[in-house]
Amino acid sequence: MSGSSVDRVRAALLAAGHPDTIQAFPEGTRSAADAAAAVGCDVAQIAKSIVFRAGPRAVLVIASGANRVDTSKVAAAIGQPIKRAEGSWVRDTTGFAIGGVSPVGHLAPPILLLDADLMALGEVWAAAGSPQHVFRTSAAELVRMTGATVAEVKEAA
Repeated sequence: MSGSSVDRVRAALLAAGHPDTIQAFPEGTRSAADAAAAVGCDVAQIAKSIVFRAGPRAVLVIASGANRVDTSKVAAAIGQPIKRAEGSWVRDTTGFAIGGVSPVGHLAPPILLLDADLMALGEVWAAAGSPQHVFRTSAAELVRMTGATVAEVKEAA
């Protein structure tokens, strides 16, 4: 399945006028720390995809790898309650397995929020459809490609 998921992300990037910056890391990029180590960047520069559920729709929060997501802030930002999403539901709804959920290339368009902290960073890296693939981009490009709403979503320290 990962081949088709990565191909879907590549096609979505190209369709959005974004260069194909997908890279494979056989050791895996499942967690933000793993991805940062593989890429050689700060963990804050990993744009991790956290999926929640709002009724039948996926809510995708693109968060800085350094932050924990505050679910009450997410619910307030989208104006509806959310709940945690199970792995099988995430796969069926987005077309991606947990650990490889990309900000682009979804089967059905999710409700999208982007962590405001990412906007202060230059280069960021996001999952590209599998736990071994990431792509290089910027927060501004993610907003442009996805239409995500920039929001304060991190838990207070």
